[in-house]
Amino acid sequence: MARFRIFVGSVYGATLYTARAVEAALKAEGHEVQVFEHPKPEDLGDDGSVLLVCTSSTGQGDLPENILPFYLTLRDTLPLQNGRPFAVIAQGDSSYGDTYGGAGEKLYELFLELACRPLAEMLLIDVLETVDPEEPAVTWIRELASRLD
Repeated sequence: MARFRIFVGSVYGATLYTARAVEAALKAEGHEVQVFEHPKPEDLGDDGSVLLVCTSSTGQGDLPENILPFYLTLRDTLPLQNGRPFAVIAQGDSSYGDTYGGAGEKLYELFLELACRPLAEMLLIDVLETVDPEEPAVTWIRELASRLD
């Protein structure tokens, strides 16, 4: 079974709720999971865990305040991860047009710059069209995790 580290970017808690549903689904499949609600660069660890980001966007595609320091420090220090697997789940509102899912895109690009290996394209969940964003997130992560075994 795989190990996952989930880094959460959430303003009002909806994305944290999605991250917790993903955590429960992964644990039910026998995976080890840690969730970081206020991630710090040292939370990346060095155990080879899959790095998973669950984030919403604020304003014009900006990062939520709880994950912004994590992003900025990683961007400024670039601690290379040399092929470490990662994935991103972004929740957003498509009425924001070009900035829809902007925080997820920023984090996805950053992890590429850190030399991480994407396990999938970013999952972008439109909260205007999805009543229960946990459902597509859980379905997606189960399929992704099944490929790791």
